[in-house]
Formats: sequence, structure tokens, C-alpha cells
Amino acid sequence: MQTPSAKNKKCCGTEKTLPLPESASAEQLAKLTWAIAHPARVSIVQLLLSRTSCVCGEIVSELPLAQSTVSQHLKILKESGLVQGEIDGPRICYYINQKALKQLKKLVAEL
Repeated sequence: MQTPSAKNKKCCGTEKTLPLPESASAEQLAKLTWAIAHPARVSIVQLLLSRTSCVCGEIVSELPLAQSTVSQHLKILKESGLVQGEIDGPRICYYINQKALKQLKKLVAEL
């Protein structure tokens, strides 16, 4: 059996070190991935990707969730910047922020 110090040398050698990502990109990645870290939010993103825009009532009709729950998930997605909303009379039309989606894909690819 290897001693802890021998085990650490084997798996954590210094032959090749990689730089840590910038803290700004790490924070951005954490913010965007946290936004899609819930199955309901993933479903909302998938739904919005399949349409040009969608109002909350349409999203509610597609998901087995209460309107208030969908609204809370939309709020989290909007705070991350992944989803945007535009006021259209008495309702808000939600859509994917393509720039934020590209950023998320880029940051994940860099992992």
C-alpha cells in the first residue's frame, strides 16, 4: 500500500501545470451553469430555443409546474443573462440571449 505522500506525488506531479482560468471567466461560467442547474430551467431553455419567443403562460402550459414556480425559474434565468424578456402589453415575451448562450458554450468548451 502506498503512503499518502507517495500517492500524491503520483497523481499530482508537476510535469505539466495548466494555468487557472481568469476569475472573471470562472465567475461567468459559474453564473451561467448555475442558471441551468435545475431540470425545469433546462426545459425552459430548450423550449425557448425551439421558438423565437414565448410568454410565461405558454411556458406554464408546456411544463408540469405552477405559474409562480415557472416565474421564479424565469427570474433566475434572466438574472444570469441567458434569458431576456421584452414587455409586450400586459405580458412579457421571453427569449434566449444568443450572446450569453454562445458565451456559455465557449466557457464549457474551455473546461
